[in-house]
Amino acid sequence: MAHKFNVTPAANDQFKFDFSYNSEKIFWSENYKQKASAKSAIESLKKNAPGAATVDLSKDETGSGYRFEIVASKDGQHFVRFVAGNGETMVRTETYTSKASAKNAIESLQKNGPGADVADGA
Repeated sequence: MAHKFNVTPAANDQFKFDFSYNSEKIFWSENYKQKASAKSAIESLKKNAPGAATVDLSKDETGSGYRFEIVASKDGQHFVRFVAGNGETMVRTETYTSKASAKNAIESLQKNGPGADVADGA
């Protein structure tokens, strides 16, 4: 399968992960103190992303629970973050010039995330 999660070392003996397609990162995480925490976050994404709502903050939409948020950057572009039920951002994307590209990233994680392999490069 071309989609996969990659767990890798981060600064200060921490760990991070990304969700990629053919080595192109689509979403990436913040750093975690323990590898087990990064892997737990991946399992949460696999479970919760497929049914998560999408909230377009650039249109003043609001939401709660697990959700994708489309966010407008200062230069008029857009990025996506996946937010957990507790309000913490789990992963985010690059900034896209097109909102359609941001929506494609969401669709990719929802459709391909649950069955994606997890590569442990840490």
